[in-house]
Amino acid sequence: MSSVEQSKATERLSRQIVIAAAISGALGITIGAFGAHGLEALFISRDYDAAFAAKRADQFDVGVRYHLLQSAMLLGLGALPFGVQRWRRWSLRLSLAGQTLFCGSLYLLVLTNTPKLGAITPLGGICLIFSWLLLIPLCWKSGGE
Repeated sequence: MSSVEQSKATERLSRQIVIAAAISGALGITIGAFGAHGLEALFISRDYDAAFAAKRADQFDVGVRYHLLQSAMLLGLGALPFGVQRWRRWSLRLSLAGQTLFCGSLYLLVLTNTPKLGAITPLGGICLIFSWLLLIPLCWKSGGE
């Protein structure tokens, strides 16, 4: 692959990552707004006692917090002007998988009151950790593919 082709491929991947970050960030804000303004009504409609509702609200908040943090990480990943494409792609994939598994399982656990979904959460956490760790070889080997 020529230098020009590689530069265009890197730019295209960066655009895709930034689009993913934008969608992820918008979803995180939307879900967070629901958590702040609609979750209480859901808990009241289900007659949750205060302690149980607080526990579920905290779990939801953790999901939103990690969701938005991961969205910011994706934005940074897309803005990097260097890096091996393979590492960038894998970091993106693991970040999105981690958001889906970690944050998604927390959201569903709270909304459906299905504690078994908590078993999925650590798998998502592992994906999130590795999405961050892949930034090391991405920066270390910032030469060609």
